[in-house]
Amino acid sequence: MKILPCSSNRPSSGYALVLVLTFLGISLVILSGALKWTSTSALVTQRRNQYSSSLAVAEAATETVIARMVRDFQYQGVNTNLSVYRVLTPGAFVTNGWAGNYEFTDAQGNANQTFVTSTGPSAMTNLNSQFAGLYGLVSPYRVVSNAREKNTPYDIVAAVKQDFQLALIPIFQFAIFYSIDLEICPGPVMTVTGKVHGNADLYVAPVNGLQFNDAVTAVSNIYTHRDPDDPQAAFATSVPPVYQAQHKAHVSALTLPIGTNNSPTEVRRILDVPPAGEDPRSPMGKQRYFNKTDLIVQVSDSGVAVRTGQWNTFVLVPYNSTNGYSFVRTNISFFDTRENKWTLGTELDVAALRLWMSSAGASFNAQAVSKMGHQLNSVYVDDGRSRAGKLTVVRVVNGQILPPSGLTVATKLPLYVKGHFNAPNTTPGLTDTSATRPSSLVGDAITVLSPNWSDANSNKSLNQRGAASGTVNAAFLSGIVQSTHVGAQKYYSGGVENFPRFLEDWDGKTLTYNGSMVVMFESQYGKTFWQQPGNYYNPPVRKWAFDLNFLDPRKLPPGTPQVEKLVRGQWEVVAANTVN
Repeated sequence: MKILPCSSNRPSSGYALVLVLTFLGISLVILSGALKWTSTSALVTQRRNQYSSSLAVAEAATETVIARMVRDFQYQGVNTNLSVYRVLTPGAFVTNGWAGNYEFTDAQGNANQTFVTSTGPSAMTNLNSQFAGLYGLVSPYRVVSNAREKNTPYDIVAAVKQDFQLALIPIFQFAIFYSIDLEICPGPVMTVTGKVHGNADLYVAPVNGLQFNDAVTAVSNIYTHRDPDDPQAAFATSVPPVYQAQHKAHVSALTLPIGTNNSPTEVRRILDVPPAGEDPRSPMGKQRYFNKTDLIVQVSDSGVAVRTGQWNTFVLVPYNSTNGYSFVRTNISFFDTRENKWTLGTELDVAALRLWMSSAGASFNAQAVSKMGHQLNSVYVDDGRSRAGKLTVVRVVNGQILPPSGLTVATKLPLYVKGHFNAPNTTPGLTDTSATRPSSLVGDAITVLSPNWSDANSNKSLNQRGAASGTVNAAFLSGIVQSTHVGAQKYYSGGVENFPRFLEDWDGKTLTYNGSMVVMFESQYGKTFWQQPGNYYNPPVRKWAFDLNFLDPRKLPPGTPQVEKLVRGQWEVVAANTVN
């Protein structure tokens, strides 16, 4: 019998131990790598977070400068000494907060400063973004800020560059511009051929059709229903408007640079005579029509005086003992059936003004050309008379052909235009304004009187006040009576379709209008609510269009107001310590 030797397990156990130790080593290497990767990832995240926060702080620094420049632009004008803006950083305003944790530089070795420069001269040029298709007097700037968080292990600098424009935009580039609620609810089909902007709400509720051929913007909302204070809001039917271009709500406002208060009530003061002692170079003083016009007609109970404007230090124009001031009448009166009042008025005869400019007033006209580069082209009428129960007004007549440099007529009072105005060609519906001259009519409210208007018939029944077709080519700037309620009674403003007032039976007759309609305040004198057609008027056939002349800065009406706007350009992250 053979006895076999027993096998030993020691070699196998040794191999297992070696294998365990090997795997343990590998695991330790992997763990070490993971820990190292985690540590590196945490460091990368920390650096990234530090960079991101520094980038936000650099942007805040650029915004600090832009905010101050915009404020100055609105209230008194940007300081030509840009060093006053270069010392602005968040640290100048946040003295005990986060700003103290950061160091700001202008990339030129100057601590606690921001790089600010003008990138070109101010120039009339086309605008971009929201304002594509418009032009403005543009001043371009660039702001760059570098920011570094202090007391950290990483020396990380982030930099932001912003290019922007401060633009003055002539307001008559808009077909319709309202500083207050804008309502447009026409009965007949209507087409608006230019840009529309409202600094408040827009109510767009056409009965049969309304088409916008250009951009429509509103600071608040664009509603496709009537104003709640419109008495027709509860039962009137409407159809959706048609937009051929962008329509956008909640855009930023466009305001006149008149000072710290841009409310409609304050804006209305641009029509007033300046108070004694007001600096004509002040924000409000520069916007007043009284200060911008070439001739000033002053009427009082003691008589009439005509003076040159501020451009010629208000020199008194000699009075002609034979026919006085040939282009001014102060004895007109007619009945306004909307206001239910007789008027006491001053009348400006445009044909007589043209004749005077080439005869008795030729020397003043020559001075205007010498000092301002254009012939006399604007008149402000200040009628200070008052009679109980009467409405003091201004009326413009015989204006079919304007003076060579155009004509703006402005007053704080209700303004009426009688007959064809700035209309070498009176073909109904004509939109060719190539032969017209730059013009605007500015007042508390604007009423269009047809070529058939008769003062003698003004207080007679509507059927005895039949209109004739007429043409008016001018920008309108005035107030309206807004939709509102008095107790339970509601009143409609009349909408854009009734922004020009009417006092005649225009049924079947055409009003051809090419211009720009601007409403910047509520009427102060012509305050009676609009009434439905058939009461004091019947509406014309509206052949209305935006005057394309106003898209050429050389053809703007004299004294055109300019709203202001910050137009943002390129925003980008740039390499630290650079300014390009």
